[in-house]
Amino acid sequence: MTFLETIIEKKHSRVESEKKVRDADVLRRHALEVRSKTEPHRFRKALSQPNRVNIIAEIKRASPSKGLINDRIDVASVARSYENGSAAAISVLTEQDFFKGSIDDLKTARAATMLPILRKDFIIDEFQIYEAAEAGADAILLIAAALNDNELRKYINVADELGLDVLLEVHDLGELERAKRCCAAIIGVNNRNLHTFEVSLDVSRELALHKPADSVFISESGLSSVTEIMKLRGLGFDAFLIGETLMRSSSVVKELRELTTSEQVI
Repeated sequence: MTFLETIIEKKHSRVESEKKVRDADVLRRHALEVRSKTEPHRFRKALSQPNRVNIIAEIKRASPSKGLINDRIDVASVARSYENGSAAAISVLTEQDFFKGSIDDLKTARAATMLPILRKDFIIDEFQIYEAAEAGADAILLIAAALNDNELRKYINVADELGLDVLLEVHDLGELERAKRCCAAIIGVNNRNLHTFEVSLDVSRELALHKPADSVFISESGLSSVTEIMKLRGLGFDAFLIGETLMRSSSVVKELRELTTSEQVI
């Protein structure tokens, strides 16, 4: 099995166990109540600012490819540092088994910052979307490689009902075309192949040639320098998701400000 298949198999088992503990209808009502008090589509608005470098700063404890990155983080402190460093939004890894995250990490980040928050996980059931909304997320990640077109459309509709944004992640031209057919408003180009975990910025460079005119376009994974970001910005990317570089940084606020400073904008 590939990395992605292994993760998805485990995720199905996890979700089924969680659904035995929590009533899905009750969860949905709680999610709708939370979202009724929250401005819809904050995530997309935050990433659509044209006169700045829009960074989605990620809270990530570990990954299958890198192992432990920073398992002793103070999530609230990191979230505040990201806000102080002028990040446009925050991504929180909530996958438990391979990334060592949790929905509690998202709740902690939500309590610590006003920035829009993306729940980054392997979503394979609408239960997880309601869970994300209840916890305070403004957006969810859907992975094209993990879902068929009917599932993508279904989960996009569920998210829209809640006023949540969807970051639809693609890795190749075929998946990008699928995202277009689903009318994805936010498309993330993952430079990491989720089957092999190999990383190449050539993925973003190639797919930039096919950017939909009406979608927010995000480059994800493998980004570590202002030079890389500015080159991709010049190719049409609207925002950039950065995780490991920031999680390993000894000066998060300074590093983020260097990435987002107006003097760097072209």
